[in-house]
Amino acid sequence: MAQENVEIVRAGIDAFNRGDFEALLKDAAPDFEYDLSRGVGPWRGVYGRGQVLSLVNDLVEHWERIRIEPHELIEVGEHVVAPWTMRGAGRDGIELEARATFVWTFRNGSVVRLCLYQELDEALEAAGLPE
Repeated sequence: MAQENVEIVRAGIDAFNRGDFEALLKDAAPDFEYDLSRGVGPWRGVYGRGQVLSLVNDLVEHWERIRIEPHELIEVGEHVVAPWTMRGAGRDGIELEARATFVWTFRNGSVVRLCLYQELDEALEAAGLPE
């Protein structure tokens, strides 16, 4: 099951990068949570499945291009830890590069939670990996 979870994460990132946000939620459970409570900026909070498309559309509309580049996908039990770099260019040509980590949590083959962490070690600890 862990390899299947990694493939779901990879497919979700690919869907985001090609702008197919419906496909991004393909494997999300009905009670899915998108946790950006550790984020910095206007999209800080915890969002339900029904709010995600609006949130992601709001995020990407400010960018000429935006892309997530995962560094690696780390399997930890029911979690996949995905440190990444987001690269983008704003409508005025301003370049952006931001690094963070998502922890994808699975239950019965569905994504139940996607949680943002600013630091990889925090994400690994949250996923249950000992220091």
